[in-house]
Amino acid sequence: MTTHSIAATGPATETRTDADGSSAPPPSAQQASNAEAKRRRVQERDGLGALRTGVWVVLAFLVGLPLVALALQGIQPESRQVFGDSAVAGAALNSVASATGSALLATLAGAFLAVVLERSNIPGRGALRWLVLLPFLIPPFIGAMAWMALLGANGPVNKTLASLGIDAQLSIFGGWGVVFLLAVHSYPMAYLVIAAAMRRIPGNLEEAARISGAGTARVLGTVTLPLLGPGLLAAFVLTLVANLSDFGIPALIGLPERYTTLTTLVYRYLASSTTSNPLPAVSAIGLLLLVLAVLAVLAQRKLPSGSQLGSGGTGMKLELGAARIPVLVLLWLWVGIICLVPLLALASQALLPAPGVPLTLENLTLENIIRAATSPNAVSGMGNSLLLAGGAAVCCTVLGLGIALLLTRGKHRSNGALDVVATLPQALPGLVIAVGWLLIAPMLGIFNTSWVILGAYIMAFMALVVQSVRAPLASVSSTLEEAARTAGASPLRALLDVSARLAVPAALTGGVVVLLTAVRELTISILLVAPGTQTLGVSIFNLQQSGDYSGASALALLVALAGILGLSATAALANRRTDT
Repeated sequence: MTTHSIAATGPATETRTDADGSSAPPPSAQQASNAEAKRRRVQERDGLGALRTGVWVVLAFLVGLPLVALALQGIQPESRQVFGDSAVAGAALNSVASATGSALLATLAGAFLAVVLERSNIPGRGALRWLVLLPFLIPPFIGAMAWMALLGANGPVNKTLASLGIDAQLSIFGGWGVVFLLAVHSYPMAYLVIAAAMRRIPGNLEEAARISGAGTARVLGTVTLPLLGPGLLAAFVLTLVANLSDFGIPALIGLPERYTTLTTLVYRYLASSTTSNPLPAVSAIGLLLLVLAVLAVLAQRKLPSGSQLGSGGTGMKLELGAARIPVLVLLWLWVGIICLVPLLALASQALLPAPGVPLTLENLTLENIIRAATSPNAVSGMGNSLLLAGGAAVCCTVLGLGIALLLTRGKHRSNGALDVVATLPQALPGLVIAVGWLLIAPMLGIFNTSWVILGAYIMAFMALVVQSVRAPLASVSSTLEEAARTAGASPLRALLDVSARLAVPAALTGGVVVLLTAVRELTISILLVAPGTQTLGVSIFNLQQSGDYSGASALALLVALAGILGLSATAALANRRTDT
């Protein structure tokens, strides 16, 4: 009976037991409701209420305060005037167009890769799966620098064209380049989402269609792809929101051709010396992006989740037949051109004395890397990035673990709201988070300090730990925790001694991901940077903007390699832990 478990929680509760040991009649709905309410009150007294209250207080400060400040400032009359500015209207149109176009391209590319790499008989799928994810492991602004090195006026592509007598030069700059590079750096996200949805499709549905006489192409078109609808829409929305908030690619690729987006327009407002008070304008733009992001998130939540498909199984194998070799060649060309060649161009620019110097063995030098890595600005940027990213990782690990424990183990009517508040910042543009913290920094006394960047980092990345912990913890039975309660432990003690210990490895993995993500972040940092607080990403961006392309490429190459190795090692360890 439920009354026995209530009695075990403490002496303050009373239970009704028949004296002769006979079974009591089943409780009414009202009695069951009262018993559940009583159990929750006991849990609150035993510490879960204090934990939940503490988490809500922290989230109100980290998430609620910046967003409320942004909304209040954004609706002021002086802020609303900015919407009549033609520059803002043009930037908004460019932002929506580039985000939508790149999200569409990324979703199509992700769907193609998911079908080929997850269902076909193509050889070398293991290596290809890792290689096609390379753009996801590199910060977008560094990817933009790599393509600038590849397609620059003195880059290898245009020099090769000139040697062949072709006068036309290829250029990555402008609106089309922004759309292309946003798609390049977001298609891995779309692939991961669609591949996960594809694994959930029950194989018996496809098998039934084949038994009925449908060919492979027809099964794919009439069964597999329709069932992938929710996954395709989710991938599109996620990449749309991510691309809407990107700063590095539009700044490096769009601004040289006067292609302005909302993120680069805010940067220009904040960096301008002719604007006495840019906060009303940037608040209005930030509020506009906030509304767009929230609408996208709400639209995604309204979409069918596909959870009705179950856990899936062995899906239909796509026999490519005569197309097997052409598809394999296409995939390796994809990997070479999209993933590897730009990195090699970035490496050559970092290892040559100056742009345009012929790429020969005797011209290769480590001077740029040594000079860039040991310069005062780079050393300061690396130190600040490691300190801020490390602090954010620790705070996100503790906070994310607490939130995930409450969501998976603590039944409470506020869990739905807690889930939304904890995960919403991940869907928000970095510009929105930065402007929100820019507004509250003066009232907190942390304006122009590293603390404001740290607060924005924690807000932006805590959802990574929540998601890292939530899935594995939800799959673990709560019987051990119930046994601890039966033995006399309070709900909070059982939660910390059992579930929290089981979740620590996943939380640490999420913390490492936060560290590796924050240490190379640019959008938030460049909007909140102050003298003495510049980060590594800001240092690289400033070198690029000042014309030191070799130095910027050298630092960017180090960051790219560190990101690839770090995130790959983290994923490998996480997979090994899951397998064991």
